[in-house]
Amino acid sequence: MNTSANVGAATIAPGSVSKPRLGLGALLSVAIGLVVSQGVMVLMLQGAGMAGIGFIVPLTLAWLLALSYACSFSELSLMIPRAGSLSSYTEVAIGQFPAILATFSGYVVVAMFALSAELLLLEFIIDKVYPHALPPLSVALGVLTLFTVLNLFNIDIFARLQTVLAVVMTVVLLVMGMSALASDGVVPAASLFAAANWNPMGLGVIALTAMAVWGFVGAEFVCPLVEETRRPERNIPTSMMLGLTIIFVIIALYCLGALLTVPQAELVSNGLPHYLFATSVFGEAGKVFLVTAAITATCSTLNSSLAAIPRMLFGMARNGQAFGILKRQGRRTGAPWVAVLFVSAVTGLPLLLMHEHPDAINLLLLAAALAWLLAYIITHVNVIALRRRYPQAKRPFRTPFYPLPQIFGIAGMLFAIWNVSPAPEMTVSIFSYAGLVLAIVSVIAIVWIKYVMKKPLFVPEPLERVLGNAADNAKTQGDI
Repeated sequence: MNTSANVGAATIAPGSVSKPRLGLGALLSVAIGLVVSQGVMVLMLQGAGMAGIGFIVPLTLAWLLALSYACSFSELSLMIPRAGSLSSYTEVAIGQFPAILATFSGYVVVAMFALSAELLLLEFIIDKVYPHALPPLSVALGVLTLFTVLNLFNIDIFARLQTVLAVVMTVVLLVMGMSALASDGVVPAASLFAAANWNPMGLGVIALTAMAVWGFVGAEFVCPLVEETRRPERNIPTSMMLGLTIIFVIIALYCLGALLTVPQAELVSNGLPHYLFATSVFGEAGKVFLVTAAITATCSTLNSSLAAIPRMLFGMARNGQAFGILKRQGRRTGAPWVAVLFVSAVTGLPLLLMHEHPDAINLLLLAAALAWLLAYIITHVNVIALRRRYPQAKRPFRTPFYPLPQIFGIAGMLFAIWNVSPAPEMTVSIFSYAGLVLAIVSVIAIVWIKYVMKKPLFVPEPLERVLGNAADNAKTQGDI
């Protein structure tokens, strides 16, 4: 996954050696491009509808939690600078079982829920603007098929569009927010603070942090690019933290614009609040504007995910942590084609099962948020464990004020998981969806580690061995 080399349909085979050529701008496009999605556009507006202007409180807490995970990922990726994933860090810190669980929880399970929701949103938006113009699921499955093919063939020309996609999405959200602020139809700003539910420190408002966190997950996708990055000790942490801060400002303006132009109750009750927002500000022209934004957001997120997640699975298979078939590569393209098809399949399954239930989108997104938060908690634990096990190891980036960001991150994310459901009637479904899939992953992981890998579940691998394997794999790929 990178902007000009392997973010989209990458041209570099996993583990290959090449001259570092990615700068801060390229990494920023990855951090922003993956985070900003249609799911973000929907959940942020619904959160603003629930809390009013008070949504700035959970939004700020979510941003601070995101900065904490950026610190942890920066320290880990530069301490273990390999084009791997969370599994590479976790197996050294706390063992094989947490490594497999963290990677599947944070990426494969998230793909299953969040990418499906993203494609369903695109389907619903296009059907809303152009009613019954296309057969059901033709848009969602068509886009999924297109990006699967592009990643199978490592189409280089498409990979170069990632930066453009990120810029377009950023501009679209800014234009929506700023246009709403300048609109003649805005409500008086004072009325936002006078609303009955304006209670910035109320527990009900703070509990929306889990919903707000969804606006900031995914910036760590720059970390697998560490071997391709110029001055990674500066550009990896800067790209994540600067990208997250830019996203915070954009989302805050976007939500404020919506609150000034659309009634709060409609933001909560409408399944497509971003459609309502766009048409309120731009009228009929807003439909075309939103379709453009929806296609851009979905394509960017799907493009990045179908490039990065299969390469994570490829790395795990190469290390013996997943089925060996997942490390098969195309002879001419170098693409991990089995892993690409697997991720595409788990993304398509919920589409087929839930396409007739628009209300399921929120459940899918919040279940994905729960799984991703679990992976972030494991990331923070990794930093603490490695600080204790290898205090003298080289760390080009060290977390400021350690261990406060890790402690804050763990506590905040546990709180967000506990309050992941914005409504009591959704609680059982959210935990059931995420819990069932994670339970299946856990059982498979335990059986795999005990009987295939023949290793203990929670005994960390030596740091020297992991770094040595990374060097050997890189040399082997280079020789090929």
